[in-house]
Amino acid sequence: MADTSLFVKADDGDVVIMLLYVDDIILTGSSTTKVQSVISQLAEVFDLKDRGQLTYFLGLQIQYQMDGSIFVNQSKYTTDLLKIAGMESCKPTSTPSKPHSQVLISDGTPMANPTHYRSIVGALQYLTFTRPDIAHAVNVVCQYMTQPSDLHMHLVKRILRYLKGTIHYGLQYTKSPDFIISAYSDSDWAADINTRRSITGYVVYIGANPISWQSKRQSTISRSSTEPEYKALAHCAADVFWIRSLLKDLLQFLPVPPHLHCDNLSTLALCSNPVFHSKIKHLDTDYHFVRERVQKGDITVQYIPTEEQVADVFTKGLHSPIFSKHCHNLNLGALSPATTTSSKL
Repeated sequence: MADTSLFVKADDGDVVIMLLYVDDIILTGSSTTKVQSVISQLAEVFDLKDRGQLTYFLGLQIQYQMDGSIFVNQSKYTTDLLKIAGMESCKPTSTPSKPHSQVLISDGTPMANPTHYRSIVGALQYLTFTRPDIAHAVNVVCQYMTQPSDLHMHLVKRILRYLKGTIHYGLQYTKSPDFIISAYSDSDWAADINTRRSITGYVVYIGANPISWQSKRQSTISRSSTEPEYKALAHCAADVFWIRSLLKDLLQFLPVPPHLHCDNLSTLALCSNPVFHSKIKHLDTDYHFVRERVQKGDITVQYIPTEEQVADVFTKGLHSPIFSKHCHNLNLGALSPATTTSSKL
């Protein structure tokens, strides 16, 4: 129900899960025997080739560690992208964007052929599947797709220089006894100097593993700093409830309501106060559903100090120390070769 490409089969307490993308299939389940049975049934109708344990899927590389955790990255994709951009020998940098750097749409000299810019930025968007650390920087350069200039291209090259030094970075997913959803929501008020719109950023975890994130410019201008925080929290809550419905399709149920973390006290007050404040009466009603969910006890909203706000990395450029700290909190880094196990194709 939550994802039309996901198929689930429940059989005597076991579950078999199939994810389908065109003619590529990922198949897993709680019983090896029943997974093999499904493969045999599909082979009777379709021409299939079983490639064994998953190691490569749509540009994503999967490595298995001896402790049972999984490492997912796109190092080959990143290497190929640097070659296409002609920057395989560039000098690395420590962050994908400079803090407080602002570029107007009209700045710089328009590129004679913007196709190269658009193709690289489009490729960077796909790379954010395993690289949440570049999500904000990529979101910024996407705003200049219509008429990119040489200065906009410098922003793209900054991202590529950062990728040069972090080619082997990826996400590590570990086993956890705590099957709890927690999320971090943040916004940067009027951060886009071209439109004065705010930037929404959030990340959702299951246990200690990040599974969903977003960095996006909001669709309307906010009149106060509380508004974008409230909107960001609503977007985050909507994603959390979609994930919860997806888990329900997988026959997985949460023991406790999801926890949402926000560093704005005014937003927390708006979520828990049953009386509408005059400052938010003009907002669209779809943003107010988070209030109803909080009051019903479907989710809990908690305060978190700004220095511990992981979603901060999705709303603005940061200095290297705090940027590295948040990357660590996102389970992002390189994998030691000694920890991997052999796998077959």
